[in-house]
Amino acid sequence: MTATAKSDAAAPAMLQGMRVLSFCHYLQGPAAAQYLADMGADVIKIEPSRGAFERHWSGASTFVGEVSAFFLSANRNKRSVAIDLKHPDSRKVLTRLIASADVVLENYRPGVMDRLGLGYDAIRAIKPDIIYASASGYGADGPLRERPGQDLLIQARSGLVAASGATPTVVGCAAVDQHGAALLAMGIAAAYAGKLTTGEGTRIEGSLFSAGIDLQTESLTLYYSGKRTRERFDRDPHLGTWFHEAPYGVYALTDASVAISLNPMRRMADALQDDRLAAVADLDPYAERDRIATVLAEILSELSFADVERKFEPHGVWYERVADYDDLLHDPQVVHSGVFQTIPVGGAEAIIVNHPLRYDGHVPALRRLPPDVGEHGREILTELGFASDELARLAEAGAIVLPAEDEDHDR
Repeated sequence: MTATAKSDAAAPAMLQGMRVLSFCHYLQGPAAAQYLADMGADVIKIEPSRGAFERHWSGASTFVGEVSAFFLSANRNKRSVAIDLKHPDSRKVLTRLIASADVVLENYRPGVMDRLGLGYDAIRAIKPDIIYASASGYGADGPLRERPGQDLLIQARSGLVAASGATPTVVGCAAVDQHGAALLAMGIAAAYAGKLTTGEGTRIEGSLFSAGIDLQTESLTLYYSGKRTRERFDRDPHLGTWFHEAPYGVYALTDASVAISLNPMRRMADALQDDRLAAVADLDPYAERDRIATVLAEILSELSFADVERKFEPHGVWYERVADYDDLLHDPQVVHSGVFQTIPVGGAEAIIVNHPLRYDGHVPALRRLPPDVGEHGREILTELGFASDELARLAEAGAIVLPAEDEDHDR
C-alpha cells in the first residue's frame, strides 16, 4: 500500500507572493523550480509549443497515462504557458510576464538566453529588481563553458565516480542534478529574502560542476588538507569510502547485505565473538582497513541478517540492512512520514516523492498536478491584462498555444 502524504492547507506557504518564470528543461532547473513551488511560489513554466524536453523522454521508457514519469518527478505545483520564444509577436507577452515576476530561472546552455533576447541585461531593462538565476553545466564562462553538462559526465569530471567505489563507480541516481537543484532553490530563496529587505535583485549562477564538487566537501577537504594521493582510493571492495576506517562499508550475508557504519573494532569483535576478528581487532583501523575488511567479510558471509541482528543489537553496533526500492516503499518510517504520494495521471496512477522538508509538522500541499502543455496560458495572460480577442490573435499567429476553453482549469 502506497503511503499518502500528510499534506493539507495548514502547511505554510513561505514563498507566497513570489512569482518565478521558469525557462527550464531536463532536471536541474525544473527540480529547483518545484522546490520553490512547493514552498508557495507562483511558478510559471514557460514551454515551447510542443512542451519541454522532459515531457517527451523518460528513463526506462516509463510513461504513466502517456505522461513522462521524468516530467512528473519535477513539475508539480506549477502553471504552464506555451510560447514560441523566437516568434516576434511573443515579445509583448514575454515583456508583461517579466514585468510581473520576481525571479527568472533558466538552465539553457550559456549564451542561449542572450540570443533569444532574454539575457540578464535584457530582463533587467524590463524589471530592474529581477532575481535572475542561471543553471548550467560548468558555468557562464571559463574553458569548459561549451561542454555538455549532464549528470554522469559531471560525476566523472568532478571526481565523484573515482571516489565512490574500489573501482570507478557511478552513483545510481541523478545525484548531481538534484543537489544542484536544491542549491539553486536555496540561493533564490535567499535572494528573495534580501530583495524584501533591500528592494534589489540578484544575479545567481549555479552549475552542475559546482554541485558535484559540493557533494564531496568532506572528502575533498580531507584529501587535499591531508596531502593524500590517488592511491588512497584503492581499497577492499567492501569498504564504503577511501577515508573511513574499517569496518565502514557493505558486506554480503547469506540472505541479504548489511551496511556497517563507524564502530570501534573491539566492539565488533565483542559482538561477533569470532577468533578471526579478535586477531585483527586491535590493528590500526585505517592503515589496516583492507585486512580487517577482508576478515570481516569472510565472517559475515556465514551469517544471516537475523544472526547479525541478534549479535549486534546488545552491543550497540551501528548497522542497517541494505534495502532495495521494493523495501523502501513499505518502510515503516517512510509510511509514517508520508514520503510518497499517489497522484492520478490520465486514468492511471503515479507515485511521486514529496517535498523533503516538513514545515510546522506538515508536508507542503499538492496544489496543482504537473500541468499539461500551456494549460494555464489563458488564465495567466488574462491576469496580465490580455483581452480574449488578442489572445486568439496571438494563438492564431503561432506566438502562443492556448488550451481549449473547457480545458483551461486549475489542476
